[in-house]
Amino acid sequence: MTTTYVYPFSEGSKDQKQLLGGKGANLAEMTRLGLPVPPGFTITTDACRYYMHHGENPQELAEQVDAALADVEKELGRRFGDAEDPLLVSVRSGAAMSMPGMMETVLNVGLNDETVKALAAKSGSERFAQDSYRRLLQMFGRTVQDIDAEKFEEVMDRAKEDKGVATDVELDAEDFARIVEKMKAIIQEETGEPFPQDPREQLRQSIRAVFDSWNAPRAIVYRNAERIDHEMGTAVNVCSMVFGNLDDQSATGVCFTRDPSTGHSGVYGDFLVNAQGEDVVAGIRNTRSLPELEEVIPECYAELMAIMSTLEEHYKDLCDIEFTIESGTLWMLQTRVGKRTAAAAFRIATTLVEEGVIDEEEALRRVDGEQLTRLMFPRFSEGAERELLARGMNASPGAAVGKVAFDTPTVVEWAREGTPAILVRRETNPDDLSGMLSAAGVLTSRGGKTSHAAVVARGLGRTCVCGVDSMQVDEKAKEIRIDGEVVAREGDLISIDGSTGEVFRGEVPVEPSEVSQYLSGEVDADTEEVSDLVASVHRLMGVADRVRRLKVRTNADTPEDAARARRMGAEGIGLVRTEHMFLGDRRILVEDLVLAGTKKQRTKALEALMQPQRDDFIGIFEAMGELPITVRLLDPPLHEFLPDLTELSVRVARAQESGEEMDSRDVMVLGAVRRLHEQNPMLGLRGVRLGLTIPGLFGTQTRAILEAIAAVREKGGDPKVEIMIPLVSSIRELWEIKAEIQKVIADFAAETGVEVDPPIGTMIELPRAALRADEIAADADFFSFGTNDLTQTTWGFSRDDVESGFFFTYKDRGILTHSPFETLDQFGVGELVRIGAERGRSAKPDLKLGVCGEHGGDPASIHFFHWVGLDYVSCSPFRIPVARLEAGRAKLMEEGFTPRH
Repeated sequence: MTTTYVYPFSEGSKDQKQLLGGKGANLAEMTRLGLPVPPGFTITTDACRYYMHHGENPQELAEQVDAALADVEKELGRRFGDAEDPLLVSVRSGAAMSMPGMMETVLNVGLNDETVKALAAKSGSERFAQDSYRRLLQMFGRTVQDIDAEKFEEVMDRAKEDKGVATDVELDAEDFARIVEKMKAIIQEETGEPFPQDPREQLRQSIRAVFDSWNAPRAIVYRNAERIDHEMGTAVNVCSMVFGNLDDQSATGVCFTRDPSTGHSGVYGDFLVNAQGEDVVAGIRNTRSLPELEEVIPECYAELMAIMSTLEEHYKDLCDIEFTIESGTLWMLQTRVGKRTAAAAFRIATTLVEEGVIDEEEALRRVDGEQLTRLMFPRFSEGAERELLARGMNASPGAAVGKVAFDTPTVVEWAREGTPAILVRRETNPDDLSGMLSAAGVLTSRGGKTSHAAVVARGLGRTCVCGVDSMQVDEKAKEIRIDGEVVAREGDLISIDGSTGEVFRGEVPVEPSEVSQYLSGEVDADTEEVSDLVASVHRLMGVADRVRRLKVRTNADTPEDAARARRMGAEGIGLVRTEHMFLGDRRILVEDLVLAGTKKQRTKALEALMQPQRDDFIGIFEAMGELPITVRLLDPPLHEFLPDLTELSVRVARAQESGEEMDSRDVMVLGAVRRLHEQNPMLGLRGVRLGLTIPGLFGTQTRAILEAIAAVREKGGDPKVEIMIPLVSSIRELWEIKAEIQKVIADFAAETGVEVDPPIGTMIELPRAALRADEIAADADFFSFGTNDLTQTTWGFSRDDVESGFFFTYKDRGILTHSPFETLDQFGVGELVRIGAERGRSAKPDLKLGVCGEHGGDPASIHFFHWVGLDYVSCSPFRIPVARLEAGRAKLMEEGFTPRH
C-alpha cells in the first residue's frame, strides 16, 4: 500500500499536527475556514523521518510532489518554471512543536535568469523582480548550499554604502541586478557550480535542506532546552508565493490577537511596507506598529482585524499570525497558538475564563510551574538609584543584570564560570540560541516584539529588550555607543528591564516580585488593590488546590523554614534532615561522638547531642501545628562533619616540625579522621549504617523526638510525627533499628506515662531497596523515595561532580538533555520508583508513599509521581507553589501522560 506523504492545504485540519506539523495543520485549518490562504501543500513528518533513517527521500515522494504542484498550477493558472507567467513557491519548515527560527525557509523558489524576466514583465516592476531573485540567491546559498551568510550580507552592505543609502528599500532595479550577479558569482566560487537554473532542482534541494535543518546544531539545542522529541521530524510546507515587496500597497507582518508580553487585549504586531516576511522576524529593519497599517492600507487592515477575531474565537486562545499584502490583497501565511510570557499566560487564561471561552480547569492546563517560577523572580527596586541609558521595546519581562557580551561563545563561557551575562546584538539570529539560553537577558538595537530575539526570548523565559534605536552596537569593537559616546564595553555591568524596555548602566538592586510576595503570604489577594496578575495567579492556584490528589509537603530543618513553607501552602514536612542541626558551631558535638573511646564517653556525647535536637524539634513541631512531619534520623556523610584530612595533617605536621606543643585534640581528631577516612564517603558510613555502628545514636535521636512531642503537647499542641530510617537496603537493617526505636518508645512511655506511637518508615534511596520493596514494606509504615541518592546510585554519578564536571560535555553531545538531578530520569530512576511503589503496596495496600528529593518540586517529575500513585511530594519552601500548581495539572492531564526521556 502506497504511503501518502503529501497533503494539499485543502485537506487536513489543526488536529493533525503530528503528521502535518503545526504550520501545515494550521494552514489546512485556515483553508477549511475559508480564509485567504495561498494554495499549496504539505510534505509530512513521516517523509522527514524516512529521510533521517534512510538518508534519502521515500520513492513515492517525488511523484506525489509533482502531482500536488500540478494541482496548484491548475488552481492559479500559472506554471512552475514558465517563461511567461511563472509560479513561484516558498519552502518552509513546520514541526509539530513550534521551534521559531530554528529551521530553514527558502522564498521565491522557481526564479532563474529566464523567469526573472517574466516576473518583471508580469508585475511591471524590474526592481521587484531583481529584489526577489537576490532574496532567493541569498537564502538558497545560505540555507541549501551552506555558504557563509556574511558573504551575501557584505554584498548588500557594500551596495548600500556605494549608493549612500541606509536601507534595502532605497536600492533600485539596476542596483539589485548587480547584486544578483555578485551573489551568483559567490555561489559559483563557493560550490564550484553555477546556481541551479532548473526550478524543480531548486525545489528538490530546498526540501532536502529543510529536512536537514531538523538536525542542525541550533535545532538540537532548542529541542534539548524545550524537551522536544528528536524523532518527531519536521513537515515541509510548499506554498505559492505572494509578494509583500511588490509595491507600496504591499506589506508583510506578524500580529497577535492579544499582547504576548502582558496578555492584555488590543492590537499588537509589526509590519513593513514593501518587504518579505523574513525582513520582519529577522529584525534587520525596524518595523512599524500594526495600528499604523490602518493609515497605509485601510481595507486590508479592517479585513485583518476581522480574521484575527475569527481565529481567536476558533482556537480559543492567543493566536500568532503571519500575513502578507500583495498590491492591496490580504493573504494569510501562518497562524498558531502564540508563545507568551509567564505573566501573559496567567492573565490570558483567566481572562478567557471570564469571557466564557474556556473553563477554569482548561485555564489551569494552559499555565505551568515553570511560568509560575518566572513570576517569582525578583524585579528592580522602585526606589533604587539608577542611570537610564536608553529605552527600547519591552519584548519579554523580567529584571536582568549581567556583564555585556557581544557573542554567543562568550556568554556560554561566562555561564559555565557562573558569571551572569547580557547578550547584546544588533539583532539575534538562530545561531545565537545557545547564548540566549545561557544569558540572563538579551538586548538588541534592532527589531520589534515579533523579531527573532523577542519571540525566542519569550519562549525561553529570558528577559529581553529589543529595538533600542538610539543604541549603536559595534560587535567588532565590542562597544555600545549612544550619540557617538561609548556607554558600555564588553564586561561592563548593565541592567535591563523587560517589562518597561529600559536599559540602565551598572547594577540596579532587585526586590521580591509581587507574585512572590503573594505566595509567601505578604500580599492578600482578596483586596481590591491587588494587581490583575496576582488575582490571576490566585485564581488558578485555587483551582489547582481544589483538583489535585497529590499532597505537597516541604523539606525543612529549622522552625523558620517550616513557618515559611506553611505560609506558602505546605501541608506538612516530608523531610527534616537532622544532620543539618549539627552544622556550624554544633559540629564539635559530632566530633566528640566520633572521638568517644569508651561507653561512658559515648553516653556523654550522645546526651550533648540530644538537647539541641530536642529544642529544634520543639520549634519545628510548633510551627507545623497538626500537619504531618517526617523526621529523618542522622544521615551525615561523615566527612562533612569532621575536619579535612589534609588540612588537619598539615596543621599537626607543622606543629611537630616547629617543636610547638601540639593540640591534643587535633592529634586525637586526626587519628579518628584517618581511621574513618573513605575514598567515597557518599557510599560509606552513613544513614542506617551509622546507626548500627554507633550504638545508641538513633535511640538518642528518637528520645529527643519523643521529648519534643511531649513538650509541645503540654502547651496544647498535637504534633503528627513520623520517624524515617535512612539508606536502608536490607530488611535486616530495618529490623535492627526499628527494634531499638521501639524499645526507646516503650521505655519513654513507662518512664513518663506519655503514650507516643509515631509511624516508623524508611527512605527508598538505593536500587536494592526499590527491588526488595515488598519485603521492606512488611515492617515499614511508610516509604519516602529519596530520589537524589537514588539518582546517584542508579547512574553512578556524584551530584556534585556531574554538575561541575562532565555534564556540559554530555549536554553538548545530546547524551543528556538535562541534569537527572533536576528532572527525574523517568525510564531509569523513575522505573525504580514505580517498582518500589508497586511492590511496596503489593505487601501493604495502604502503604503511604512520598518523595523527598528535590525532584518533588520539578514540574515534569511531579506528573510522573502522580502517575505512579504517590501520596505526596516534598520540596524546598520556594518550590511549594510550583508543586501545588503542577499537582493540580497532573490530575487534569493524567489520561494523556506517558513517561518520557
